Amino acid sequence: MTDDAPESLIPYDEIVQEALRAVVGRVLSEVAATGELPGTHHFYITFRTKAPGVEIPKHLSERFPEEMTIVIQHRFWDLKVTDTGFSVGLSFGGVPSTLFIPFAAVTDFVDPAVEFSLKFQANEEDDDDLFDDEDEAGDEPLRAEPIEDGSNVVSVDFTKKK
Repeated sequence: MTDDAPESLIPYDEIVQEALRAVVGRVLSEVAATGELPGTHHFYITFRTKAPGVEIPKHLSERFPEEMTIVIQHRFWDLKVTDTGFSVGLSFGGVPSTLFIPFAAVTDFVDPAVEFSLKFQANEEDDDDLFDDEDEAGDEPLRAEPIEDGSNVVSVDFTKKK
């Protein structure tokens, strides 16, 4: 008898990630329906800027060539949610911009008001297609700090097989 688990013919990792991303969609849909955040809730959403379907202004994609974190808190407008992603209006340096972010591009979703966090792992083969090998010094993307206490943190790591 061996310790190796048999290869699954069911893509559990994809199914779980899709279900967890649906949580993000449901939360954003509820905010879009009311037009405001309830209580002290606010969101840090990190996404891959070169993922398929992402639509952000050129100056943002140049500043954040791989990953970017947006904050939905006080000043946002026109939040619209579809089955595949969401669009939102935000200001960057006083310049209003509209972004469209597919749920598949989201890598982190954090609501610090209640210490809730979802972290999504990108598939290794996707990384080669999505990112250039060039790193520019000083162009560190904005990042949401992970919550270390683990109280309401869901982390899914599909890179290791048990």
